Amino acid sequence: QVQLVESGGGSVQAGGSLRLSCAASGYTYSRYYMGWFRQAPGKEREGVATIYAGGGWTYYVDSVKGRFTISQDNAKNTVYLQMNSLKPEDTAMYYCAAGPRTSGYVLDPTKYNYWGQGTQVTVSS
Repeated sequence: QVQLVESGGGSVQAGGSLRLSCAASGYTYSRYYMGWFRQAPGKEREGVATIYAGGGWTYYVDSVKGRFTISQDNAKNTVYLQMNSLKPEDTAMYYCAAGPRTSGYVLDPTKYNYWGQGTQVTVSS
């Protein structure tokens, strides 16, 4: 049974930092991309960052480049999202997801098969 369990969300003031974690189990971790997505109320789900678990290649959406860092601990099948210099517009429910290598945009949510339950991030001004 595939499980993705996020943790680490919370409330911070603008300029602050949070670190999200996502522990994966029930599938071959190294064969998948691990992505972080977010969804604010009334908005579509947006891809934030992804890492290829088998090789460490990463990709970020422009709005978080230089502020967010995705990393992983293969021994623990865990992916992290370090979020620095947070802005109020980063407020959203954050989800981790796992998806196999496919063609097309690497942060397309439809290409990810497995999803966690989400963790809320709130950034106040």
